[in-house]
Amino acid sequence: MQNRHFKVWPNGLPYSLPQSRHSVLHNLDQAVSAASERTAIWYYGRRISFRELATEVQHLAGFLHQQLGIHAGDRVAIYMQNAPQFVVAYYAVLAANAVIVPVNPMCRRGELRYIVQDSGARAIIFGTELAEEVMAVQGDSGHPGLVQARYSDYALDGWDFPAEFADLAPAPVGTAWADVLAMECEAPGHDRRPGDWCIIPYSSGTTGQPKGCLHTHASVNAVIFGYSKWVGVTSGSRILATLPLCHVTGMQHSMNLPILTRSTTYLMTRWNAALAAKLIQRERIEHWRSITKMMIDFLSLPRIMDIDVSSLKAIGGGGAQMPAGIARRMSELIGLDYIEAYGLSETIAPTHINPPQAPKQQCLGIPIFDVDCRIVDPESLEELRSNEPGEIVTHGPQVFQGYWQRPEETEAAFLTLDGKRFLRTGDIGYMDDEGYFFFVDRLKRMVNVSGFKVWPAEIEAILHSHPDIKEACIVGDPDPRTGEAVRAVVVRHKDLLDAHRLTDWCRQNMAAYKVPSRIEFGDQIPPSGAGKVLWHD
Repeated sequence: MQNRHFKVWPNGLPYSLPQSRHSVLHNLDQAVSAASERTAIWYYGRRISFRELATEVQHLAGFLHQQLGIHAGDRVAIYMQNAPQFVVAYYAVLAANAVIVPVNPMCRRGELRYIVQDSGARAIIFGTELAEEVMAVQGDSGHPGLVQARYSDYALDGWDFPAEFADLAPAPVGTAWADVLAMECEAPGHDRRPGDWCIIPYSSGTTGQPKGCLHTHASVNAVIFGYSKWVGVTSGSRILATLPLCHVTGMQHSMNLPILTRSTTYLMTRWNAALAAKLIQRERIEHWRSITKMMIDFLSLPRIMDIDVSSLKAIGGGGAQMPAGIARRMSELIGLDYIEAYGLSETIAPTHINPPQAPKQQCLGIPIFDVDCRIVDPESLEELRSNEPGEIVTHGPQVFQGYWQRPEETEAAFLTLDGKRFLRTGDIGYMDDEGYFFFVDRLKRMVNVSGFKVWPAEIEAILHSHPDIKEACIVGDPDPRTGEAVRAVVVRHKDLLDAHRLTDWCRQNMAAYKVPSRIEFGDQIPPSGAGKVLWHD
């Protein structure tokens, strides 16, 4: 294990942290014991205390167990936007001794069907706006139990609640959230230990098939324990949650971390730069994880110089590098460096974070507590020297157990160095002389759209199901707002298909961030000598 990065290690922090001896649910129990009436969640004017949060968690857990027959180890899908109900559902699944399967609400019915079937989810907790997608997959997914949540039930007037969710009528499917809570079902006794399954976030693979990443309570806790020390989140901190909670970064930093530290989460269902500024100034927000697009929107607000941002202590993010110009403007206007980090679904968020007192731009950071990270030759697997690009491999307490029901792909995802099991990230990078890690390229051709991983093979498979498409190839183009954008090169059976109609079709069949922003039509897609598509061309 190289330790040159210890020279820039955050002041006063140990190099190693003790590992968790409890489940993730224990963190909420401790918050209730220590700060029951403190606000756990602020949501468009509504304040929910830790006591209220825990009560709803227990009632929903009881319903899952008593009414839907959820038992230890069963999987439960959570398919909704950022809302208090997401937080309640997350901890209720754990309280029922079950396993969380988060599903991005941008996923459409085909993607939802695959994840529900692959995970064997026995229940789906979903937002009202997603009812049609759920109804479309319920019959061929084993008829999972359904719980429906309407976000506006928790919001107060006068706080710019997103109009698209404001007046939704309940759909005639599943049990309504209010009815579930009114039953006041008693939760089963919680018996999960650190090594038990906790969550299965899905990460797209190079085959185009999403793969479930199996995490234990210990790996989830390892990340948030480290986060709390590294970024200085302490009891009573105020955290702005704008990243999706279904995604590991938002989930860990903006939901699980505040509960661990008994802090307040200011939760937004839709990104709104003006509301973010209002909250930062009025509520004295201290911590915020964002992405490039959000920071551009925020810095572009009229009269940005008049906004009081003096309460902010840390801003950072990951998923895509922050352009130097944006980071510089942020530093000039806010007086903070943008702290970049690096992690994967397979590591349930970061293995690397920049040291707050000595960050570098366009840099993944340095390995955090108990993480051993190296650069190896992707072919020979021999360890490389400083400044030599190779595959990033990592070992640490946050690394997943493997891919759900995919033993062969799990075996291929790991290698052994010095007797330790290292995850092959599939990312190409290098380590500089001070121990900072930098991203160079992708070992495969994944497209990164605002931190969301888009695999061309998956999109190509969907496009090939269109009756008027003969061939399709997906590539990534640089984009100043999202990092990369999806471009489709298509060979048609008939010329009747145009870009507008194809875009509309894509929106119905895949998540919005996967929809090609540019569509080109051609006569052929050039193959290589081996018969593979020359996607670089």
